[in-house]
Amino acid sequence: MAKFVVAGKADCPKYAEAERLADILQRSLPNFRAHKICVLPDEWKGWLDATCRKNGWKHEDSPLIWRELVEQGGKGLLLGGYLDFLNHCKDYYGVSSDVDTELMLSIAGENLETQIKLLQEEQDRLRLFKPIHVWITGAASNTSRILIPNLLSAEIFPEDSAISLHLLDVEENQEELQWLREETDALALSMLHQVTVHTDLQQAFREADVILLLEDNGEEEKQEVVRRYREIGRLIDAGASKQVKVIVSGDSRPNLRCLLLTENASSIDSHQFVAMATQLENEAKAVIAEKINVRPTDVTEVIVWGNISGLSYIDLQRAKVFNFQGPIKGPAFFSQPLSRILPDRKWLETDFQDLVRRRQESVTSQTGRAASVSAANGILRVLKAWYGGCGPGEILSAGVRCSGHLNLRDDIVFSVPVTFDEGKWSVVSDVTVGEELMKRLELCEEELMREKQLELENGE
Repeated sequence: MAKFVVAGKADCPKYAEAERLADILQRSLPNFRAHKICVLPDEWKGWLDATCRKNGWKHEDSPLIWRELVEQGGKGLLLGGYLDFLNHCKDYYGVSSDVDTELMLSIAGENLETQIKLLQEEQDRLRLFKPIHVWITGAASNTSRILIPNLLSAEIFPEDSAISLHLLDVEENQEELQWLREETDALALSMLHQVTVHTDLQQAFREADVILLLEDNGEEEKQEVVRRYREIGRLIDAGASKQVKVIVSGDSRPNLRCLLLTENASSIDSHQFVAMATQLENEAKAVIAEKINVRPTDVTEVIVWGNISGLSYIDLQRAKVFNFQGPIKGPAFFSQPLSRILPDRKWLETDFQDLVRRRQESVTSQTGRAASVSAANGILRVLKAWYGGCGPGEILSAGVRCSGHLNLRDDIVFSVPVTFDEGKWSVVSDVTVGEELMKRLELCEEELMREKQLELENGE
């Protein structure tokens, strides 16, 4: 079997005639096959150089014609240009060209018009098919491996049809990133458009629609953390979508890291950045659930105030419990205030607060990082709420810059109760902040200010 490849510029008359001859031979000879490659004029030189370099050929003009030796593994044998193909057709097949120049120009014009039309159709298709770009930093972590299979779903991104996933980590983790890319591809998830691996921070966050910062920075010097997050903020500002959604996870100073991003991504609304408090919130739910013998998922509207990795306060004034097996029962949608089920205020204000913090510290000390499953689930919950996948009015805790709310400072990131609606978060206003709670919030605020001042001094 003879298989020829005829490639040329779309507006080249010689390519047009070579293409016509190849068609004639393919129709008349049972063992002749031709594959045509029509390249736009402004792309021809780059395409030609790359093809010749790949195959070890030397050729400068349009068209470029070679024979693929199918029975010998498909290796390409360069035939040459227009005249070489004409001579080959005449010598081997007895076919010669009898087309005048005017017709060749006409065919070349049609080729160019067709290629331009095809390019426009492809551009129109790509505009309709625009994948959402999701970047994960610290992508070689256990949290990332747990997160990815659940992240690439319509449940998290209900209005998007495809996701381009970008995995970013340090150069030393290149091999693990490649492995993770292969494993992600092997999942064959319908929403996955492509997976790319990155180790160069300077090339990060381009066209980003979602950025998930998983790195914990627990062992890094304070000065390096400040420098790095200032740089990340500037890169997000320069390359990401202005509507990007950024989630800061991890067990080490998430409030401060989130603040540094907002201060250095000045052209992006600070409402697009949140520090994740759902891990601490989940630990609180687990402690309560164990105390009253329900599942953690049966406990809702637990509020985390303050410094997520430092001085914080777990507020249960709105907490509800479903499926409690007590004197008062109801259907699955029936809930009761936690204060009615667990009226021991002294336990809630002392032992409970200590248990939550010790539980989190215990998990961190055993694993060297915050619990990966809890972190992944927390990120998914925030994203689901942000993209409209949660019920209306569902409350969760997040570290945000909340200027104008509860007289909190606007130059720190503070964990507060929020709800999401139409892609925006808002601080829950119908909570009671009495004198005692306000004093707690002021203490949290003072600690965050000290942390900020100390870290910034170390980072100068």
